[in-house]
Amino acid sequence: MKSLLLFLFLLSPLQDDNASAKLERLVEERQSLHAQWQASESKKSGIFGNRTKKDMKETNDWLERIISKDNQIVEELKLSGKIETAVIGQEKDDYKTITLSLEQDVQALKRAIGERDKTIEEMLSNRRTFEWTTLIFFLTTLGLGYWIYRSKKGA
Repeated sequence: MKSLLLFLFLLSPLQDDNASAKLERLVEERQSLHAQWQASESKKSGIFGNRTKKDMKETNDWLERIISKDNQIVEELKLSGKIETAVIGQEKDDYKTITLSLEQDVQALKRAIGERDKTIEEMLSNRRTFEWTTLIFFLTTLGLGYWIYRSKKGA
């Protein structure tokens, strides 16, 4: 999946260059057709300098060619828009995947921190138990020692 996305990212600048070159070529062809239409529009081969039916038909033919070229340009623009939309959609999916992965990592870290806190609390509890046991043992030993001392001194 990642290698496919990498391939598309690397290919997208090439597609942009090819698409823009093709679009540029189509626009230049349209400009050429427009110039030829203007030339046919100025033709007046009829009597007294009027336009004939043939002149008007030729002008209409040029207009049809221009419309056809415009349709090609629009299709090329739609195609490039679809490519951009597809790339943006893939980037969006990539970010969703990355976000999901990061959220899972955050949850794992929270669990690890919770377990560490629980372990620390258990260690503190064991330490307090040991401290109290040691204190009780010390006081008992001190009391027993005092009792033995009193009993030896009184006897």
